[in-house]
Amino acid sequence: MTTAASSERARGTWTQRTRHGYLVETAIGIALYLLYDELRSRVSGSGVVALRHGYDVVRWERAVGILQEYRIQHAFIHAHAFLSFWNIYYGTIHFALPVIALVTLWRRAPARYLRWRNVLLVMLSIGLLCFWAYPLMPPRFMPHRFGFVDTAAEFFNFGPQQRVVLVHGVPTAASRVAFGNLFAAMPSLHVGWSTWSALALLPVLKRRWVQALVLVYPLVTTFAIVVTANHWILDAVGGWVALGVAWLIVVGIERIRGRTQTSVA
Repeated sequence: MTTAASSERARGTWTQRTRHGYLVETAIGIALYLLYDELRSRVSGSGVVALRHGYDVVRWERAVGILQEYRIQHAFIHAHAFLSFWNIYYGTIHFALPVIALVTLWRRAPARYLRWRNVLLVMLSIGLLCFWAYPLMPPRFMPHRFGFVDTAAEFFNFGPQQRVVLVHGVPTAASRVAFGNLFAAMPSLHVGWSTWSALALLPVLKRRWVQALVLVYPLVTTFAIVVTANHWILDAVGGWVALGVAWLIVVGIERIRGRTQTSVA
C-alpha cells in the first residue's frame, strides 16, 4: 500500500483499519436503517394537521409560481406503462444508489466515505425531526377536488398494490402496516438521498458520461416523486435543505475536532 493510500485510509473510519471491517460497517448500517424506519413509523402525526399543512404548501407554491404537480402528473396520466415505471423507480432506485455510493467510497476514498456516511446519518436524523414536527399530506392523499391520482394504487408497482384509507384523517391500521408513516413528506429524502449520492460520488468517478448520469439522477428523482404524486415540489427543496444542513453540521464538527486535536498536540 502506498503512503498516500495509507494516509487516506488512516483518515477513514476505524472499521476500515480492521480486518473484515466492512462486515461490521454493514451490520451497523443495516441496524441504523432499521432503527430509522421504525422511528419514522412512530413519529406519524395527525392527519388533520397534515392536511392543514398540505393546504399551506399549496398556498406557498401558488404564491411563488411552482404549483405544477397536477399539470406534470396529468400530462402522463393515460400512459399506464410510463407511470408504472416511475412507481417502480420510486420504490427501488431510492435504496440502490446510496448503497452503491457507500461501497464505492469505502473502496476508493476512505476519508470521503467517513464524511459522507456521517452526512447521510445526520440527514436521516433531520428528516425524522421534520416528519415529527411537520406531518404533511402528500398530493396523492389530498381531497379529490385537487385531482391527484394515487399512482401506487392505480398502476403497477413493487410495493403494496392497495388504496390508502383515511378515516377522519387517520390512516387505518392496514394502511399503516402497509405503508408506515404516510405523512413523512417534508423533506423528500428520495431527493435528499439522490443528491447526496451525486455529490458524494462525483469526484471519484472517472468517466464523463457516468458523471453526467450521476448529475442528472437527482433531477430524474425529483420528476419521479412529482409525477407519482408522492411529494410536492417544495418537498424536493426540503430534501436539498436537509442535505445542506447535514453537510454543514458534519463539516463543522470535523473542523472543531481538528482544532481540538491540533491544540492538544
